[in-house]
Amino acid sequence: MPKILLVEDNEMNRDMLSRRLTRNGFEVVIAVNGQEGVDLAGSEKPDLILMDMSLPVLDGWEATRRVKADPTTRAIPVIALTAHAMAQDREQALAAGCDDFDTKPVELPRLMGKINALLGLS
Repeated sequence: MPKILLVEDNEMNRDMLSRRLTRNGFEVVIAVNGQEGVDLAGSEKPDLILMDMSLPVLDGWEATRRVKADPTTRAIPVIALTAHAMAQDREQALAAGCDDFDTKPVELPRLMGKINALLGLS
């Protein structure tokens, strides 16, 4: 069962996404801020990270940079999740090291397609 680290500070988004991912056959580990996300990426070694960009303690941009700078976690694919849908937001996410980008509110079929593609499941 592939493991996904969901880094999301909004409780409703966290609950909705974690339940849907679990129903789709994923183990879900949850972090509620960017620093916790970086720490759990190192200890849990997830197969993929869903990273909210607007996080407390450490924002998603910096958390992604730290995950990608660490040799033990740099190969983990990261999908940025943000309510900002401007072209420069996508470019900023990719520049920070994200492997893909998706907007909120999340459309589950679209997000699942990106997850499956990055995990080689499609």
